Amino acid sequence: MTKMASQQVSKSANQQSAALARQPNGLSEGEIAALIAAAAAVRERAYAPYSRFSVGAALRAADGRLFAGCNVENASYGLTICAERNAIAQAIAAGTRDFTAVAVVSENGVTPCGACRQVLVEFGPGMMVIVVDIRGRRRIYTLAELLLDAFGPRQLPGD
Repeated sequence: MTKMASQQVSKSANQQSAALARQPNGLSEGEIAALIAAAAAVRERAYAPYSRFSVGAALRAADGRLFAGCNVENASYGLTICAERNAIAQAIAAGTRDFTAVAVVSENGVTPCGACRQVLVEFGPGMMVIVVDIRGRRRIYTLAELLLDAFGPRQLPGD
C-alpha cells in the first residue's frame, strides 16, 4: 500500500470513529460532557431552602455557546423558577433563541417538569434532553419524546 493510500485509509477510519462517537443530534461525547459539567457546576449555586432539591441545567445553543441556570425557590412556592427556565432566560437575554441540547442535573436524575418542557419546545422542539443524577448516570431523550404533540407557535392562528 502506498503512503498516500495508507493516509487515506487512516483518515477514513478516523472519520468513521468520530462519526460513531457523535450522538444522534451531532454532539460529540466531549460536547455532551461539557454540557453536563456546566449543569452540575451551576447546580451547586441553586437556592433551594424549602425543598432542598437542587437542580442545574445547561443549554447548548446552535452556535455552540452554553447557558446555565439553577432553580431559585421562593417562600411563595408558585414563584419558584426552575433551572431549565432560568437557563432559557439567560440565553434569551444574551440574544440566543435556537438550542440543540439541554442537560439537567439533579440528585436523582429527574426529567424537566411539564412547564419547562413547554418552554423548551418553544425554542428547540428537536433538542436533545440529557438527564443526569449526582452519581453520573444519565438518560438521553428527545424533547419530542418527553412532550408528545406539543403545543407551539404553529398551533396559533396566523395573520
